[in-house]
Amino acid sequence: MYKKVSLTSLGCSKNLVDSEQMLSSLTGAGFEIVENEEDADVIIVNTCTFIDAAKSESIECILELARCKQGNCKALIVCGCLAQRYKEQILSEMPEVDAVIGTNDYGSIADIIRSLESEGSGIVRCGEAYSEADISERSRLTPSYTAYLKIAEGCDNHCTYCIIPSIRGKYRSRKTENIIAEAKRLAADGVSEIVVIAQDTTYYGTDLYGEGRLPQLLTELCKIDGPEWIRVHYCYPELVTDELIDVFANEPKLCNYFDIPIQHCSDKILKLMGRKTNSAQICALIEKIRSRIPDAVIRTSLIVGFPGETEAEFEELCNFVREVGFDRLGVFTYSREEGTPAYSLGNQVDEDEKERRRDLVMLIQSEVSEEKNEAKIGTCVRVLTEGRDEIIKSWYGRTYADSEEVDGKVFFKSDRKIKPGEFANVEVEQCMEYDLFGKEA
Repeated sequence: MYKKVSLTSLGCSKNLVDSEQMLSSLTGAGFEIVENEEDADVIIVNTCTFIDAAKSESIECILELARCKQGNCKALIVCGCLAQRYKEQILSEMPEVDAVIGTNDYGSIADIIRSLESEGSGIVRCGEAYSEADISERSRLTPSYTAYLKIAEGCDNHCTYCIIPSIRGKYRSRKTENIIAEAKRLAADGVSEIVVIAQDTTYYGTDLYGEGRLPQLLTELCKIDGPEWIRVHYCYPELVTDELIDVFANEPKLCNYFDIPIQHCSDKILKLMGRKTNSAQICALIEKIRSRIPDAVIRTSLIVGFPGETEAEFEELCNFVREVGFDRLGVFTYSREEGTPAYSLGNQVDEDEKERRRDLVMLIQSEVSEEKNEAKIGTCVRVLTEGRDEIIKSWYGRTYADSEEVDGKVFFKSDRKIKPGEFANVEVEQCMEYDLFGKEA
């Protein structure tokens, strides 16, 4: 019998939540979850295909884990975005794969494994239909003190470079009462930080209630006892309203951390990207947030090398990064994805040139970030402790200004033993471009 299951989760935090749900479903069905793939009867890979690099990582991972079929492994299942997008190709070109499960069929994982045992390989479940079950039952893969809270699935923005709407479908908000109930369970589990996620959190409620309800949802989440931080990811700029900014300003639990993907500053490139804001609107929003909330941290992502981006427009972007002074910044090279409108655009940029542009923007940002960090020397910051680095004999963690995995760390000395998830007040003594160093105050 197939009893032992191993799961590898790739890609974004939204994918991680899907993996957590699958693990909970499997344990509830009587399967044993094992960490070592070589001990597993069944191996599951939850994949990503957002850009070329993610696609390559997913394929390499599948092929690497397929080697386990020479040992104990009897079935290899590929789930997620790569499965939804390339279901036929995966089964035809990767004979090692026994089943393909799309983004709407995670709830069937236990039944699919039983079917593999009785019927053999070749199973494909990549349905288009989606209905919100109570998806709060999860076996969390994050540290005990941090949890993601997914409030919606899919996306309606249809940016010309993005394949996500074709894979994940239309935007579907979860019911507010289900989200609040899940957040209360996370609080009861001792979670210190709840990270609210969706492809676009600011669109929340529009499909379900006929109006955007992120401000109301965040207000209700802040009423829950327990978590000290509530962080929000992916607020599209056109829907960051005055009402939403006021909620951030007035709710102490809400981290003043605005994750606002803008992708570019050139009006021509923004229009080609299918974005809904222009440069003037973006600058006005940033100024409004900083004026209303002086300690606001603004993180964004940019795409360089989009088709038609000239040297002049790239220089405009570089100057924009210098002038705005983003607190946090991620830069991606444009990935030409089949099935997107941008795929057929002319004036595609050479790959080497894309990488040159990315490296230059990140060099500019490193200077901006170091200057901002230097201004923190001598101040005291509140840190969510994550662990200890025994090489440098320091504890480390994050401030409200730093999200897990994507931002910097605070390394600090302390005479006491600190548990992961505890908060510490740290006096900043030194800095690097992205990290701070100090001692517990």
